[in-house]
Amino acid sequence: MAEPPRSRYTDLDRPPLSQAALTRALVRPGGLWTGVTVVERTGSTNADLARSARAGAPEGTVLVAEAQFAGKGRLGRPWTAPPRSGLTFSALFRPRVPVMRQGWLPLLFGVAAASAVRRLAELDVRLKWPNDLLVGERKLAGILAERVDDAVIVGMGINVSLRPGELPVERATSIAIELAGRTRHRERTAGLDRDPLLREILREVETHYRDWTAADGDADLCGLRAAYLAACATVGRDVRVELPGERLLTGRATGVDAGGHLQVTAEGKHYTLSAGDVVHASLSP
Repeated sequence: MAEPPRSRYTDLDRPPLSQAALTRALVRPGGLWTGVTVVERTGSTNADLARSARAGAPEGTVLVAEAQFAGKGRLGRPWTAPPRSGLTFSALFRPRVPVMRQGWLPLLFGVAAASAVRRLAELDVRLKWPNDLLVGERKLAGILAERVDDAVIVGMGINVSLRPGELPVERATSIAIELAGRTRHRERTAGLDRDPLLREILREVETHYRDWTAADGDADLCGLRAAYLAACATVGRDVRVELPGERLLTGRATGVDAGGHLQVTAEGKHYTLSAGDVVHASLSP
């Protein structure tokens, strides 16, 4: 006799998301978000949404997966988590700003997500260039942007209720782990509820995106660069940057330029980096 299908409500600490409720909350006339789809399981929300983009899906399409088995982060690293233990989603944008300024889009997403988590979970979330979310030096979330013709897909994976034994890597963390033992106040449990967290992130993204596109992608004019620098844990730190081609650069991160590139000073020379994997060294004296 075949086993009955596993209920989506088996783990009461990890209830499923409601596509209908998210759609009612986020999709409205004149708003950025045009459709929210929640699927039980997929390989990669970025890959799925890329196919939709090529088929003409409109800007503002959002795809959320309760479980993802072939997700990837920056530099092709795998990103996996137990079902419903985090938020794994991608959003489709068709920004009408100069291509040279579109590199700010994933950084914008990071600023918005960090702000949402700080507000709901009251955690001191910082950004590691370009757009990892950190609590201390532990990774809470990652963001990956991919260009598809004239569209940009931005995907995010954020650890919400993962327990210590479920973390994908040693230096990762989750909202639940960071809140454990800190408080018993019920108001902070909102950070563990994925539905309001996703709503808050997407509303923050919409606000920043509206301002950024209205400024024709000028990160200084719309205040995006200032907001990013205020949340950035990388600038002012000694860093080791693993560059494409197995090159390594060690120096001091001094800023982020108008294009969102990291500025590093090493051995008296100044470098501007558009890509690279950053490792933070000790805090500056």
